[in-house]
Amino acid sequence: MSPLRQNAEAQQILERDTAHLLPVYARYPVVMDHGQGVYLYDTSGRRYLDLMAGLGVNAVGHAHPRMVAAMADQAGRVVHLSPLYASRYPGELAERLCALSGMKGAFYSTGGSEAVEGALKLARTHARQQYGLHKVEIVALRSSYHGRTFGSLSVTGQERYRIDFGPGLPHVHFVDRNDIAGLREAVTANTAAILMEPVMGEGGVHVLDHAFLREARTLADAHGALLIFDEIQCGLGRTGVWFASDRSGVKPDALILGKPLGGGLPLSALLVNDMLFDAFGVAKHGSTLGGSPMACRLGLEFLNIVDDEGLLEQVRETGAYLMANLQELETASDLAVEARGEGLLLGVQLNVPARPLIEAALEEGVLLNMVQGNVMRFLPSFLLQREHVDVAMELVYRLLKANVPVMPDTLVAAGV
Repeated sequence: MSPLRQNAEAQQILERDTAHLLPVYARYPVVMDHGQGVYLYDTSGRRYLDLMAGLGVNAVGHAHPRMVAAMADQAGRVVHLSPLYASRYPGELAERLCALSGMKGAFYSTGGSEAVEGALKLARTHARQQYGLHKVEIVALRSSYHGRTFGSLSVTGQERYRIDFGPGLPHVHFVDRNDIAGLREAVTANTAAILMEPVMGEGGVHVLDHAFLREARTLADAHGALLIFDEIQCGLGRTGVWFASDRSGVKPDALILGKPLGGGLPLSALLVNDMLFDAFGVAKHGSTLGGSPMACRLGLEFLNIVDDEGLLEQVRETGAYLMANLQELETASDLAVEARGEGLLLGVQLNVPARPLIEAALEEGVLLNMVQGNVMRFLPSFLLQREHVDVAMELVYRLLKANVPVMPDTLVAAGV
């Protein structure tokens, strides 16, 4: 893909990135300069409607005035402290998250993968303390995504991510989503934890059946295993409620949060129930940069903005409008197979590769995202409104009608 009418400064930036940054991302040839609300602007002044929100991180949009003010004020006080010292905001944010989730306590890390690592360690130490050395197995889902660090990669149910780095952690078993019989067979007396995303994001935007989540809870209780929900992508209002699992009525033993939690700064949280509050003990786990005063203050401001501006309701309303449009697309276009998701975590599966469509949309000023090669995923900020949906859908219809050329099957298989 050639650079998108970028100016000389942007060209230099792109060339420097190519020379010095490891090529692990299939980056688009555009250099962003700043954002405002639901829009991003490149260094040439072109405006883009942002429907991926930093992969779900920028949930209250770009440069929200309250987030900017909180960041500026906190930067003049203290940005980082050793976790051996207390400050106001980490405990205040934990109290708020526990009140929302019904959990007892929180441990902060810097990103989702790190929080998943903590959850795996928690499962192992709890099983060892309560049952003995034999109880070490983890049950996860095929097509799941939990991160790319070694432990989180080992429980990610996508071979294309793991293939070059194995063997991973032993004693990990994968079952298909919503396969209750397979879940019953996989969970045994040796199972330390069952790990799943109530809405699978990177796996293609699939909502797990409530009956499947309930069965996971039943099996965890029967076998003394922990039930861990990864809501890094689907939590914190993304589906129109604070936590996607709330709709099922199933409560996990541990809940993993991330992405928008730090308001754009690295912050994730592992929330645990009463049973697990003391499971780690002193000096058994840690994160030097996790739970900084700056990130936790922005986390509180994010939660307050969502409440004060009624954004959960807006997510539900705008998400329903976008979903209705995507379902109409199924009927109108032979290239659209299925629309799925909840709130503003939506996707439409195509029967052609999505990357050419994403690139064509970028050239016309709309930032879209894809997963699994042929699923167009929508992860916009909670500020999205109907008029923004109309702009995006008009473009999607036009691109599908134009039958944008597809890429080679080898690139599709690689998830490019």
